[in-house]
Amino acid sequence: MTTRTNEEWLSDLRAEGEVKNAALEDLRVIIKKGLPYALSRWLSPSQPQFEALVEEVTQETLLRVLDQLDTFEGRSQFTTWVHKIAVRIALTELRRKRWRDSSLDELTENEDIPPPQGLLADPTAGPETSAERMDMIAHVRRIIEEELTDRQRRALTLLAIQDIPMEEAARKLKTNRNALYKLLHDARLRLRKRLSAEDITPHDVLSLFENK
Repeated sequence: MTTRTNEEWLSDLRAEGEVKNAALEDLRVIIKKGLPYALSRWLSPSQPQFEALVEEVTQETLLRVLDQLDTFEGRSQFTTWVHKIAVRIALTELRRKRWRDSSLDELTENEDIPPPQGLLADPTAGPETSAERMDMIAHVRRIIEEELTDRQRRALTLLAIQDIPMEEAARKLKTNRNALYKLLHDARLRLRKRLSAEDITPHDVLSLFENK
């Protein structure tokens, strides 16, 4: 496998014929080698569907990379950029399969499980900032538990946390899009009113998750 600089990756992938094919094959090897480690937190390589997922994600990543070559800004290694694209595609596919294969109860019963390491955390944050974040998360969770009905919490979990499409969430909740819109709207109004009563603004919540 040929070692390339960022500029060489871009040049070879924009080329035609054997040069481009060789670059794509090298990139395919790199993606397939990195995915098992990256996905091991969510799916064991020993599971029967793992190989098919890796193959599917690898192919989709190659297509996505070719489509988005002009967006690469060179702030990292090209292969690091590609790896991030592959992981995003893989996690999206895992969520899609989970929506299709799981019941509503299975999707919502574990909503208190924290997000994957690094999803919200800023690795440069100090202990004080990290403690503030944990306190705010606990506080917002308590408000959600106290202010929302069970059905509102489930709607919020499906749409805002699990990131499930509206149609799929409506199916899980055995309702229609219009009713689900109203359910979510009412839930947001309740949360906004309670946060305001405690002198907490949405900016206060979001600011804790910005880089310091």
